[in-house]
Amino acid sequence: MSFLFRQFFLGLLWVYRHLISPLTPASCRYTPTCSAYAVQAIEKYGPWRGGRLALRRIASCHPWGGHGHDPVP
Repeated sequence: MSFLFRQFFLGLLWVYRHLISPLTPASCRYTPTCSAYAVQAIEKYGPWRGGRLALRRIASCHPWGGHGHDPVP
């Protein structure tokens, strides 16, 4: 079951990265980008823990949040 969720979330991220993101201006404050971070986190930790890490990262991506190089732990 976890495999299905992993593939589902990675599929959503693929759609975002290849179809939606190119239409918007680059504005991510981090490297790697939040979507690349999410893919790496889900591949490394699975959909649940990786998803939580990705959501924490996305939530911190605002003008008063962090910036710079922030790899997946």
